[in-house]
Amino acid sequence: MNETSGSRVGWFNLLDTLHADTVTAGIWSEDAAVQAWLDVEAALAQSQADAGVIARSDADQIAGVCTLDNIDLDSLWIQARIVGYPIHPLVRMIAANLPAGPAGRVHYGATTQDIMDTGLSLQLDRTARRLLGLLTDLGDALARQTEEHAGTVMAARTHGQQAVPTTFGAKLAVFLAEVTRHTRDIDQARREAVAVSLFGAGGTNAALGEQAAQVRHALAGRLGLTPVDVPWHVSRDRLARFCLTCSAAAATCVRFAREIVDLSRSEIAEVRERDGHHRGASSTMPQKANPIICEAIIGFGITAGSTATSMLRAMEAGHERSAGEWQVEWHAVPLTLASCASAVRLTADTAATIQVFPEAMAGNLARDGGLLMSEAVMMQLTDVLGRAGAFDLAYQAAKQARAGGTDLATEFQALLTPEQRAGVGPLDIAPESYLGEAAAICVAAVTDWQQTRKELITREGV
Repeated sequence: MNETSGSRVGWFNLLDTLHADTVTAGIWSEDAAVQAWLDVEAALAQSQADAGVIARSDADQIAGVCTLDNIDLDSLWIQARIVGYPIHPLVRMIAANLPAGPAGRVHYGATTQDIMDTGLSLQLDRTARRLLGLLTDLGDALARQTEEHAGTVMAARTHGQQAVPTTFGAKLAVFLAEVTRHTRDIDQARREAVAVSLFGAGGTNAALGEQAAQVRHALAGRLGLTPVDVPWHVSRDRLARFCLTCSAAAATCVRFAREIVDLSRSEIAEVRERDGHHRGASSTMPQKANPIICEAIIGFGITAGSTATSMLRAMEAGHERSAGEWQVEWHAVPLTLASCASAVRLTADTAATIQVFPEAMAGNLARDGGLLMSEAVMMQLTDVLGRAGAFDLAYQAAKQARAGGTDLATEFQALLTPEQRAGVGPLDIAPESYLGEAAAICVAAVTDWQQTRKELITREGV
């Protein structure tokens, strides 16, 4: 590509082609970005008219021509490569559709980054609302599954090995609690990040004179953005926080997807992605049903996390305007947020349609001779043997059961003396009898989610 060509780079991205959230992709499309800048220029003119800086008739004419139909995108990018930024040629294209008077008032008193940052805030707001909607879908799906499987007993696993009994609902409740927190965090980060920018060349807004603050607040109001009175041309902490907050939600999606991948292993087979003809099929192994959606979630989530961290480098910009750090954002912000939205959308679908196999869970509970009940038996023995003595006996019983291929109950009975047996009484080794707060955990997670969802709908209409 050279400077005389208007063609744009459009590399082929297989992950996006197969699984991208098209709504978010549209928010960050070429047309949407340019239209956001045009919307800012139009609102700027109207806000200046509100403050008496320019005539209302001029503002109306400017707003009327701020449409994509009046922009030659090929020429815009040719000229932007020369200037380094797109707003200079954009303003000239807007002005070319106006008579002399209003043409001279386009972009009045603003600087390039004001327009691009305010346009960015519009895109951030739309993306955040899309993400909140997707998180609502995910939270609802997890809440339903948590309630349905609150009593579905399975093995909890620590360090990759069976630990104690739990329920599938209690496992999902932990994910639901994370989603609840992410929903709150993204909503808060959105309100901080979608700030208006109108501070002029060096951040003092001198060009707009005494009406500067009035115009800026009017602009924020017209665009539905947060008004601020301190420039942020090089202060990118709110933007970085927003991206990192969103990437944390994507990381939870990755954890969920990895859980499904691990639990769907042939040797475990407790859950599986939904079925479909040739879904997850191998080109050479007919028996395969690969967890393809979970794999895509992991790909998107890792991408979101990796690109979000580059926003910390964008925060290093110096003086009153960056010299390269800003450009990092042009790549990192859209990729982070689009990847996050794709991960959340796919996770919501997976959570809603996951296949659960309680019989396999019950079979796996007994797979190791009931050794996951060792803690439960130890606690039953503590009153008679003390904690240390009970632990040592349970440890020896588990060791012998594993070595001899027997079960925990048999080995315990062999190790206990008649007097100890009499003092302890019958040992309860039924997994469903040792679930602790599993049911209460499910209720707490669902209740917290429902309250958060209600507050979000009341406040934001999401």
